[in-house]
Amino acid sequence: MPELARPLIRHRSPGRGAAGLLAIGRWLVKVAPAVAFCLLAIISWEVMARSLASPLVPGVGKIAGACESIVLSGEAFTQIGITLWRIALGFVLAFVLSLLVGISSARYDPVRVFFEPAILLGLTVPGLVWALLCVIWFGVSLATPVVSIALGITPALVLSVVQGIRGVDPDIIEMAHVYQLPRRTRLMKIWLPALVPSLLNGGRVAFSLAWKVIVLVEIFGLSDGVGYQINSQFSMQNVEGVIAWTLVFWLGMLLLEYAVFQVLDRRLTRWQRRASV
Repeated sequence: MPELARPLIRHRSPGRGAAGLLAIGRWLVKVAPAVAFCLLAIISWEVMARSLASPLVPGVGKIAGACESIVLSGEAFTQIGITLWRIALGFVLAFVLSLLVGISSARYDPVRVFFEPAILLGLTVPGLVWALLCVIWFGVSLATPVVSIALGITPALVLSVVQGIRGVDPDIIEMAHVYQLPRRTRLMKIWLPALVPSLLNGGRVAFSLAWKVIVLVEIFGLSDGVGYQINSQFSMQNVEGVIAWTLVFWLGMLLLEYAVFQVLDRRLTRWQRRASV
Protein backbone atom coordinates (compact mmCIF):
# COMPACT_ATOMS: atom_id res chain seq x y z
CA MET A 1 0.00 0.00 0.00
CA PRO A 2 2.71 2.59 0.74
CA GLU A 3 4.26 1.93 -2.69
CA LEU A 4 0.89 2.54 -4.32
CA ALA A 5 0.27 5.72 -2.35
CA ARG A 6 3.54 7.42 -3.27
CA PRO A 7 2.79 8.00 -6.96
CA LEU A 8 -0.64 9.33 -6.06
CA ILE A 9 0.87 11.88 -3.65
CA ARG A 10 3.44 12.91 -6.23
CA HIS A 11 0.68 13.33 -8.80
CA ARG A 12 -1.44 15.57 -6.54
CA SER A 13 1.28 18.03 -5.53
CA PRO A 14 1.54 19.87 -8.89
CA GLY A 15 -2.25 20.19 -8.95
CA ARG A 16 -2.30 21.92 -5.59
CA GLY A 17 0.49 24.24 -6.65
CA ALA A 18 -1.34 25.12 -9.84
CA ALA A 19 -4.51 25.79 -7.84
CA GLY A 20 -2.57 28.11 -5.54
CA LEU A 21 -1.10 30.01 -8.47
CA LEU A 22 -4.55 30.25 -10.03
CA ALA A 23 -5.96 31.68 -6.79
CA ILE A 24 -3.15 34.25 -6.63
CA GLY A 25 -3.78 35.17 -10.26
CA ARG A 26 -7.48 35.71 -9.59
CA TRP A 27 -6.66 37.88 -6.59
CA LEU A 28 -4.25 39.98 -8.65
CA VAL A 29 -6.86 40.44 -11.37
CA LYS A 30 -9.36 41.49 -8.73
CA VAL A 31 -7.13 44.12 -7.07
CA ALA A 32 -5.44 45.35 -10.24
CA PRO A 33 -8.13 47.96 -11.12
CA ALA A 34 -8.02 49.44 -7.60
CA VAL A 35 -4.21 49.60 -7.67
CA ALA A 36 -4.33 51.20 -11.12
CA PHE A 37 -6.76 53.85 -9.87
CA CYS A 38 -4.54 54.70 -6.88
CA LEU A 39 -1.44 54.97 -9.07
CA LEU A 40 -3.28 57.17 -11.57
CA ALA A 41 -4.53 59.42 -8.76
CA ILE A 42 -1.01 59.76 -7.28
CA ILE A 43 0.57 60.53 -10.65
CA SER A 44 -2.15 63.05 -11.55
CA TRP A 45 -1.77 64.83 -8.20
CA GLU A 46 2.02 65.01 -8.56
CA VAL A 47 1.72 66.42 -12.09
CA MET A 48 -0.78 69.02 -10.86
CA ALA A 49 1.39 69.96 -7.88
CA ARG A 50 4.48 70.45 -10.03
CA SER A 51 2.61 72.39 -12.71
CA LEU A 52 1.03 74.76 -10.19
CA ALA A 53 4.10 75.04 -7.92
CA SER A 54 1.90 76.38 -5.11
CA PRO A 55 2.21 75.75 -1.35
CA LEU A 56 -1.55 75.17 -1.37
CA VAL A 57 -1.04 72.03 -3.50
CA PRO A 58 1.77 70.06 -1.85
CA GLY A 59 3.53 67.29 -3.70
CA VAL A 60 3.17 63.61 -3.04
CA GLY A 61 6.47 63.52 -1.17
CA LYS A 62 5.37 66.12 1.38
CA ILE A 63 2.01 64.42 1.90
CA ALA A 64 3.73 61.05 2.33
CA GLY A 65 6.11 62.59 4.86
CA ALA A 66 3.19 64.03 6.84
CA CYS A 67 1.43 60.66 6.80
CA GLU A 68 4.60 58.92 7.97
CA SER A 69 5.01 61.40 10.82
CA ILE A 70 1.40 60.90 11.95
CA VAL A 71 1.64 57.11 11.85
CA LEU A 72 5.08 56.73 13.43
CA SER A 73 4.19 59.04 16.31
CA GLY A 74 1.21 56.80 17.15
CA GLU A 75 -1.15 59.76 16.98
CA ALA A 76 -2.98 58.30 13.99
CA PHE A 77 -4.02 55.15 15.86
CA THR A 78 -5.09 57.12 18.93
CA GLN A 79 -7.20 59.68 17.10
CA ILE A 80 -8.69 57.18 14.64
CA GLY A 81 -9.60 54.92 17.56
CA ILE A 82 -11.41 57.80 19.30
CA THR A 83 -13.33 58.71 16.15
CA LEU A 84 -14.23 55.10 15.31
CA TRP A 85 -15.46 54.52 18.87
CA ARG A 86 -17.85 57.47 18.56
CA ILE A 87 -18.99 56.28 15.14
CA ALA A 88 -19.58 52.76 16.51
CA LEU A 89 -21.75 54.04 19.38
CA GLY A 90 -23.81 56.23 17.07
CA PHE A 91 -24.09 53.39 14.57
CA VAL A 92 -25.39 50.96 17.23
CA LEU A 93 -28.04 53.46 18.33
CA ALA A 94 -29.07 54.10 14.72
CA PHE A 95 -29.10 50.36 13.99
CA VAL A 96 -31.51 49.61 16.83
CA LEU A 97 -33.81 52.50 15.89
CA SER A 98 -33.76 51.56 12.20
CA LEU A 99 -34.72 47.95 12.95
CA LEU A 100 -37.67 49.03 15.09
CA VAL A 101 -38.91 51.69 12.68
CA GLY A 102 -38.02 49.84 9.47
CA ILE A 103 -39.67 46.52 10.33
CA SER A 104 -42.78 48.27 11.67
CA SER A 105 -42.99 50.51 8.61
CA ALA A 106 -42.62 47.59 6.21
CA ARG A 107 -45.25 45.51 7.99
CA TYR A 108 -47.87 48.16 8.80
CA ASP A 109 -48.91 50.97 6.47
CA PRO A 110 -50.11 53.36 9.23
CA VAL A 111 -46.66 53.15 10.85
CA ARG A 112 -45.00 53.82 7.50
CA VAL A 113 -47.18 56.87 6.86
CA PHE A 114 -46.49 58.11 10.41
CA PHE A 115 -42.70 57.95 10.08
CA GLU A 116 -42.45 58.95 6.41
CA PRO A 117 -42.15 62.73 7.05
CA ALA A 118 -39.42 62.14 9.63
CA ILE A 119 -37.47 59.91 7.23
CA LEU A 120 -37.73 62.46 4.43
CA LEU A 121 -36.65 65.20 6.83
CA GLY A 122 -33.66 63.15 7.95
CA LEU A 123 -32.62 62.46 4.36
CA THR A 124 -32.73 66.12 3.35
CA VAL A 125 -31.20 67.81 6.42
CA PRO A 126 -27.40 68.18 6.02
CA GLY A 127 -25.11 66.62 8.58
CA LEU A 128 -23.83 70.09 9.43
CA VAL A 129 -27.22 70.98 10.92
CA TRP A 130 -27.27 67.90 13.18
CA ALA A 131 -23.71 68.61 14.26
CA LEU A 132 -24.43 72.21 15.20
CA LEU A 133 -27.68 71.39 16.98
CA CYS A 134 -26.14 68.60 19.04
CA VAL A 135 -23.19 70.79 20.00
CA ILE A 136 -25.68 73.43 21.21
CA TRP A 137 -27.87 70.90 23.04
CA PHE A 138 -25.27 68.61 24.62
CA GLY A 139 -22.05 70.63 24.60
CA VAL A 140 -18.71 68.81 24.92
CA SER A 141 -19.96 65.35 25.85
CA LEU A 142 -20.18 61.85 24.38
CA ALA A 143 -23.86 62.39 23.63
CA THR A 144 -22.98 65.02 21.02
CA PRO A 145 -21.33 62.72 18.44
CA VAL A 146 -23.53 59.72 19.26
CA VAL A 147 -26.84 61.53 18.82
CA SER A 148 -25.70 63.53 15.79
CA ILE A 149 -24.52 60.35 14.02
CA ALA A 150 -27.75 58.54 14.88
CA LEU A 151 -29.81 61.42 13.50
CA GLY A 152 -27.71 61.57 10.36
CA ILE A 153 -27.68 57.88 9.39
CA THR A 154 -30.90 56.40 10.80
CA PRO A 155 -33.09 57.42 7.79
CA ALA A 156 -30.77 55.66 5.32
CA LEU A 157 -30.71 52.53 7.48
CA VAL A 158 -34.51 52.58 7.81
CA LEU A 159 -34.87 52.56 4.03
CA SER A 160 -32.45 49.62 3.81
CA VAL A 161 -34.50 47.66 6.36
CA VAL A 162 -37.76 48.43 4.56
CA GLN A 163 -36.32 47.31 1.22
CA GLY A 164 -34.99 44.13 2.79
CA ILE A 165 -38.35 43.27 4.37
CA ARG A 166 -40.24 43.95 1.15
CA GLY A 167 -37.77 41.81 -0.78
CA VAL A 168 -38.88 38.64 1.04
CA ASP A 169 -40.76 36.21 -1.19
CA PRO A 170 -44.51 36.40 -0.29
CA ASP A 171 -44.80 32.64 -0.85
CA ILE A 172 -42.30 32.03 1.95
CA ILE A 173 -44.26 34.27 4.29
CA GLU A 174 -47.49 32.48 3.38
CA MET A 175 -45.87 29.09 3.94
CA ALA A 176 -44.65 30.18 7.38
CA HIS A 177 -48.19 31.30 8.19
CA VAL A 178 -49.74 28.04 6.95
CA TYR A 179 -47.35 25.91 9.00
CA GLN A 180 -47.80 28.26 11.98
CA LEU A 181 -44.10 28.72 12.59
CA PRO A 182 -43.25 30.44 15.88
CA ARG A 183 -42.30 34.11 15.72
CA ARG A 184 -38.76 33.36 16.83
CA THR A 185 -38.34 30.86 13.99
CA ARG A 186 -39.74 33.34 11.47
CA LEU A 187 -37.37 36.01 12.75
CA MET A 188 -34.26 33.82 12.71
CA LYS A 189 -34.97 31.82 9.53
CA ILE A 190 -36.84 34.28 7.30
CA TRP A 191 -36.60 37.93 8.29
CA LEU A 192 -33.00 38.23 9.49
CA PRO A 193 -31.45 36.31 6.54
CA ALA A 194 -33.48 38.47 4.17
CA LEU A 195 -32.31 41.63 5.93
CA VAL A 196 -28.61 40.80 5.96
CA PRO A 197 -27.73 41.98 2.39
CA SER A 198 -29.73 45.19 2.81
CA LEU A 199 -28.22 45.88 6.23
CA LEU A 200 -24.68 45.34 4.94
CA ASN A 201 -25.21 47.71 2.02
CA GLY A 202 -26.95 50.19 4.29
CA GLY A 203 -24.13 49.85 6.81
CA ARG A 204 -21.58 50.84 4.19
CA VAL A 205 -23.56 53.93 3.27
CA ALA A 206 -24.22 54.73 6.93
CA PHE A 207 -20.52 54.57 7.81
CA SER A 208 -19.67 57.00 5.01
CA LEU A 209 -22.39 59.38 6.23
CA ALA A 210 -21.27 58.94 9.84
CA TRP A 211 -17.72 59.93 8.91
CA LYS A 212 -18.96 63.19 7.41
CA VAL A 213 -21.07 63.96 10.47
CA ILE A 214 -18.43 63.08 13.07
CA VAL A 215 -15.82 65.29 11.40
CA LEU A 216 -18.16 68.27 11.70
CA VAL A 217 -18.95 67.47 15.33
CA GLU A 218 -15.27 67.10 16.22
CA ILE A 219 -14.47 70.37 14.45
CA PHE A 220 -17.15 72.41 16.21
CA GLY A 221 -17.55 70.86 19.63
CA LEU A 222 -14.81 68.38 20.63
CA SER A 223 -11.15 68.52 21.53
CA ASP A 224 -9.88 65.28 19.99
CA GLY A 225 -10.52 62.91 17.12
CA VAL A 226 -9.65 63.04 13.43
CA GLY A 227 -11.98 65.97 12.75
CA TYR A 228 -10.31 68.02 15.47
CA GLN A 229 -6.87 67.22 14.04
CA ILE A 230 -7.98 68.26 10.55
CA ASN A 231 -9.32 71.54 11.92
CA SER A 232 -6.09 72.08 13.86
CA GLN A 233 -3.99 71.60 10.73
CA PHE A 234 -6.34 73.90 8.80
CA SER A 235 -5.96 76.66 11.40
CA MET A 236 -2.17 76.47 10.90
CA GLN A 237 -2.61 76.58 7.09
CA ASN A 238 -0.86 73.20 6.89
CA VAL A 239 -2.38 71.78 3.73
CA GLU A 240 -0.32 68.59 3.71
CA GLY A 241 -1.41 67.96 7.31
CA VAL A 242 -5.08 68.26 6.36
CA ILE A 243 -4.62 65.89 3.42
CA ALA A 244 -2.50 63.49 5.48
CA TRP A 245 -5.10 63.12 8.23
CA THR A 246 -7.80 62.62 5.60
CA LEU A 247 -5.78 59.93 3.83
CA VAL A 248 -4.85 58.15 7.07
CA PHE A 249 -8.48 57.93 8.12
CA TRP A 250 -9.44 56.84 4.59
CA LEU A 251 -6.94 54.00 4.84
CA GLY A 252 -8.48 53.02 8.18
CA MET A 253 -11.95 52.95 6.64
CA LEU A 254 -10.59 50.99 3.66
CA LEU A 255 -9.20 48.39 6.07
CA LEU A 256 -12.55 48.28 7.83
CA GLU A 257 -14.32 47.68 4.52
CA TYR A 258 -12.10 44.78 3.46
CA ALA A 259 -11.53 43.26 6.89
CA VAL A 260 -15.08 43.58 8.28
CA PHE A 261 -17.81 44.40 5.78
CA GLN A 262 -16.63 42.19 2.91
CA VAL A 263 -15.84 39.28 5.24
CA LEU A 264 -19.31 39.55 6.79
CA ASP A 265 -20.83 39.83 3.34
CA ARG A 266 -19.17 36.62 2.17
CA ARG A 267 -20.07 34.66 5.30
CA LEU A 268 -23.59 35.90 5.95
CA THR A 269 -24.76 35.73 2.33
CA ARG A 270 -23.18 32.36 1.58
CA TRP A 271 -26.61 30.75 1.58
CA GLN A 272 -27.72 33.01 -1.29
CA ARG A 273 -24.80 31.96 -3.48
CA ARG A 274 -25.46 28.32 -2.70
CA ALA A 275 -29.15 28.71 -3.51
CA SER A 276 -28.37 30.34 -6.86
CA VAL A 277 -26.09 27.48 -7.98
